[in-house]
Amino acid sequence: MSYYISPRFLDKLSIHITKNYLNLPSVKVPLILGVHGRKGEGKSFQCELVFDRMGVEAVHMSAGELESPDAGDPARLIRIRYREAAELVKVRGRMAVLMINDIDAGAGRVDQYTQYTVNTQLVNGTLMNIADNPTNVQLPGSYEIEPIQRIPIIVTGNDFSTLYQPLIRDGRMDKFFWEPNRDDRIGVVNGIFQDDRIARSDIETLVDTFPDQAIDFYGALRSRLYDEQVKALIEQVGLDHISQRVVNSAEAPPEFRKPNFGLPHLIEVGQHMVQEQRRVQEMGLAEEYNKSLYFNRKLGDTNAHSETPHSQDAQPKSFFRAYDSSGGNGQSNPAHSESQPRTSSNSSYAGQPSSNKLTPDVVTQVNQILGQGHRLGIEYVDDRRFRTNSWTSYGTFQGDGAQAIAALESCLTEHGNDYVRVVGIAPKDRRRVAETIVHRPNGKH
Repeated sequence: MSYYISPRFLDKLSIHITKNYLNLPSVKVPLILGVHGRKGEGKSFQCELVFDRMGVEAVHMSAGELESPDAGDPARLIRIRYREAAELVKVRGRMAVLMINDIDAGAGRVDQYTQYTVNTQLVNGTLMNIADNPTNVQLPGSYEIEPIQRIPIIVTGNDFSTLYQPLIRDGRMDKFFWEPNRDDRIGVVNGIFQDDRIARSDIETLVDTFPDQAIDFYGALRSRLYDEQVKALIEQVGLDHISQRVVNSAEAPPEFRKPNFGLPHLIEVGQHMVQEQRRVQEMGLAEEYNKSLYFNRKLGDTNAHSETPHSQDAQPKSFFRAYDSSGGNGQSNPAHSESQPRTSSNSSYAGQPSSNKLTPDVVTQVNQILGQGHRLGIEYVDDRRFRTNSWTSYGTFQGDGAQAIAALESCLTEHGNDYVRVVGIAPKDRRRVAETIVHRPNGKH
């Protein structure tokens, strides 16, 4: 079976890998390539296809190996795997890469409850050190003068905004956002159903019927078609004997006839899968279960993800003196005068229309973010960490303007000596659409 490789994906990986093995004069080549995008779009699988096509040896690591009960073990393991890849180049005479899957799951700060351990710091520090000195990667307790082969590193993830910002800066990491277009989706899905001899026109119709689904949806759809035959096998053999029939059986493996791969049947099964996805989203039991956390700790939606770095899509607009740090007990600033309107014509969202502590501009900004269907994130940072852009999440909110504004007021009360900002987050791809500083300590600019 020949699977489809996106030309864009193939170009990006092949160029990055090849550049790291070339001696380009006066050119600084980033060692790390970060492939990020929505879940289930086949990032890791596309990488494997490119490696196979190029004849590249891959040494793998997963997010689960980036944490350990023993401090220093994950960082040491990264160095060991990197040196293993360098040894493969020497022994086999072929290109090699170090690939770390789902790095944001192991080294990212997802939300305010994610523990940031010593190992997380050491992993970030180790990767930065290797990116800066790719031919001088030493193991703890030893030192070798002889340089080793430079090995490109490929990392995959869903949300690189959760990673340590100095690690993903352009000099160290080249970023590639993988979002397959219609042609890519048709090519991949055609490869999934290649053995089933489905007409390309039917593949195109199937992809157009479910345009918002990830690539793995179609693989799961094909697997779902065999459910009826597996059920028939269980009924034929019996639940009491199915284990002996399938595992370590003297009989030949069960054979299955070809399911119905007709387009109407594929769409019908796909629609059932979409309905199941919607039920998961509509239940929202975790959100209901964790509501008490907001009232007890004023942290808001504990399921949402916290993104901390600066976004290129941000709209850097600041509201100086946006909050009355006296809490309404002292002399108020003219910006908070009751004679001024609390809302603007743009504030049409049915959330919290006014506030006794926030300026009308801030309230309007909050309502605009929520009214457009985005999540509202509240973040704070002290003066020292402000210089490194290391913001901490206070909470994220969606749909409830009153709750969001109440939490913003609480955050400003608790962090009157810190910088506070609100962030607009697109729920579909968790991309930041706005960042606004609403409070600066001591009137700093």
